[in-house]
Amino acid sequence: MLNRRGALLSHGPLIFCLLAAVSARADEDQPRPSIWVDMIHGEPVSYETVLEDLASVRVVYLGESHRLERHHGIQARIVGDLGRRDVPMVLGIEQLGAYQQPHLDKYNRGEIDFDQLAEATEWAKHWSNYKDYRPIVEAAREAGAPVLALNARSSTIRQVARGGGIAKLDPQLRKELPDDIQTEDPPYEKLLNIYMMVHASVTRERLRPIVEAQIGRDEQMASVLSSFLKSPAGKGRTAVVICGSGHAEFGLGTPARVRRRMPNVKERIVLLSQSGDVELTPEEVAMSREIEVTHEQLRALNRPVADYLHVRGLRRESEGESKETCP
Repeated sequence: MLNRRGALLSHGPLIFCLLAAVSARADEDQPRPSIWVDMIHGEPVSYETVLEDLASVRVVYLGESHRLERHHGIQARIVGDLGRRDVPMVLGIEQLGAYQQPHLDKYNRGEIDFDQLAEATEWAKHWSNYKDYRPIVEAAREAGAPVLALNARSSTIRQVARGGGIAKLDPQLRKELPDDIQTEDPPYEKLLNIYMMVHASVTRERLRPIVEAQIGRDEQMASVLSSFLKSPAGKGRTAVVICGSGHAEFGLGTPARVRRRMPNVKERIVLLSQSGDVELTPEEVAMSREIEVTHEQLRALNRPVADYLHVRGLRRESEGESKETCP
């Protein structure tokens, strides 16, 4: 069982216990240990093994916790190392809206640098830690990979959540989202119904439009990505997608919608553990509630959470992590 506040993930208790034990014995001045885990085979693997596999598929989802700088460092390393393997790529990012692609096209052509891109898109207004994405975007440029803005306009998604769902959108706003949106997705809705209750203002009655807002983002990102991959510009390229873990875990969300548009696509989902590192602001704490996510709830989805998981050792008890008993 996981006591959840925010976007925490529940992964492999034996793995976490192993790393927690190692962390507890390590000197406080030493970095916390980390390992890569193949979630399909249930075994630790080397980074080179992960990288070799990622280089062999069409779409790689790198699920993140948006404010963890450690996650962005791992993402930048993967993009850079795939580039050094001469893997032709396109970098798709959740962090900018598709309507901002003209600015990214200027960046892709080398006409502006990252700072000018951030200014033109007003990135700081929407993502306070936008600078954390600089190493990722610049690694893509060094690899000769274009950058693709995937997301929907935030104001449109808010209207879905607050206005009663996609069907009740103003017709002009509805045109901003893909025509072929499928809002019925029982496994995904089951997962979101669990996770969305972390928001203190959410009630069971208000959940459905909030779920549709999430689906709207997923459909938009899948539509933009699949359209590019099927175009002449995307031919032969591997897409590396930077997105929140909630858009990719269990193969639901965006991956499921890309598969609907590209039935034979080969994909890999990579998630990065939070390991107690996410710290909510006082404002975020005030707007959230603690919820419990059980193994039984997640096992009911009957699918692995990801292909690969990067796990960092838990924080020491003195740093605020409660002591747990391991098998």
